[in-house]
Amino acid sequence: MTVNTIRPSELGVRHRSGEPIELIDVRTPMEYDELHAEPARLVPLQGLEPTQFMAGRTLPADQPLYVICQSGGRSRQACEAFAAAGFSNVVNVEGGTRAWAAANLPVVRGRQRVSLERQVRIAAGSLVLLGIGLGFFVHPGLFGLSAFVGAGLVFSGITDTCGMALMLARMPWNRTGR
Repeated sequence: MTVNTIRPSELGVRHRSGEPIELIDVRTPMEYDELHAEPARLVPLQGLEPTQFMAGRTLPADQPLYVICQSGGRSRQACEAFAAAGFSNVVNVEGGTRAWAAANLPVVRGRQRVSLERQVRIAAGSLVLLGIGLGFFVHPGLFGLSAFVGAGLVFSGITDTCGMALMLARMPWNRTGR
């Protein structure tokens, strides 16, 4: 599926010129609170309902809707969801918030936290080590824990979804006041 894209620098020029821009950030609330493009508002991908969102847009339907995430993957998924729902005037911001910040465009910085990606790596690595340790010292069947985590990581890589990240995102330390 073809998704329209725009470079952050080009969108920044439009924003600075006073052109009305509707930019949504589809990351998690924690990621958004840590750092986001100044004109962006949070609409997490996990709860995105394209038809419902478009019904309540702040700009007219003929104006493009710009979508941003961390590096471009989730915003592309959101653009594809909008297209599947029949909305074609949706544009993915290339490179996401990382590229936006690298282009020295205005950002809002909040409290720095351990990213979900790092939390997943820490949790997965810990579970693999635990499985190996339990397999050696308790019962060989517990090596299965390491195999289960490895299979989950392969599945995550193939499908570009991560069940562990979804679970970790719901943990109290990853919640915001929203």
